[in-house]
Amino acid sequence: MSTKIAVLMGGRSLEREVSLKSGLRVCEALAAKGYDYVSFDVDENLVDNLVDVKPDVVYIALHGKYGEDGTVQGLLELLGLPYTGPGVYANIASFDKVLAKEIMHRAGITTPRWLTMSAESFKEMGAASALDKAIEFLGLPIIVKPAGQGSALGIKIVHKAQDLPKALIGALSYDSKVVLEEYISGTEVAISILGNNPPEALPIVEIVTTKEFFDFEAMYRMGATEYFVPARLDKEMTDKLMKTSIDVHNALGCRDVSRVDLILDGKTPYVLELNTSPGMTETSLLPMAASAAKLDFEDLVDRLIQMACERQSKKPKAV
Repeated sequence: MSTKIAVLMGGRSLEREVSLKSGLRVCEALAAKGYDYVSFDVDENLVDNLVDVKPDVVYIALHGKYGEDGTVQGLLELLGLPYTGPGVYANIASFDKVLAKEIMHRAGITTPRWLTMSAESFKEMGAASALDKAIEFLGLPIIVKPAGQGSALGIKIVHKAQDLPKALIGALSYDSKVVLEEYISGTEVAISILGNNPPEALPIVEIVTTKEFFDFEAMYRMGATEYFVPARLDKEMTDKLMKTSIDVHNALGCRDVSRVDLILDGKTPYVLELNTSPGMTETSLLPMAASAAKLDFEDLVDRLIQMACERQSKKPKAV
């Protein structure tokens, strides 16, 4: 009997279009591998659809809010359906950039210095009067980003003190909490982690863009960014970055797959964030890294499915 897969994609997050591209590409890979599959553009009918279909495994191709913040994972746990990627805790911990940075800091992992502010602190506590303290602590430029958002949406680099309020207002339009982070200049890299016991770091992707930083356009527009896989780094630094990324993966409680984004300033790697549902589009970094490791796209998708199947098979049977 063939394994039936339900692919979840689209949804209502700001990363909907990217998710649809990821999901369609995953469906093509499942078809090539001979899987019986059905895809759902996630909406209020999701539970009814899943109950009707009774899939053996759910492939999560959702990005952003509801897909990477533990929401859909918690729902699938409730329904008793195995699913791809990290579980509830890892998604909650990594999607909230403030929480993720706190966890990394306590684990001894280097991440850029940061402060956090919420919409409530501005409305109820007069936080606007303290912005000079943020500049004094972090210096300029400052990275301003929503605490819960992906694909670099809502991120601004502030070079002048007078531009900070506007950047904060912009970031708060995406989330009720923001991160103010010191600006680190250096080489941007992404390291995808795959597998368990132990997890394996795939070849490092070096990111070279003409944009001020690796933003949404640089990520998804063909030709906007140049990639080097493996990255142009010596073995000592490569090993150091891979170990750091696995440490982040473990510290945030991940399983199966993740992608860790870092910036290398000289000999010091700074961890920016971890992504629990890496993109699967034509320009996405996980498939790029897998290809460099001689793992083609169809086999990558199949491996993610098989890890979810294995996890389900190890669950104790009800008496």
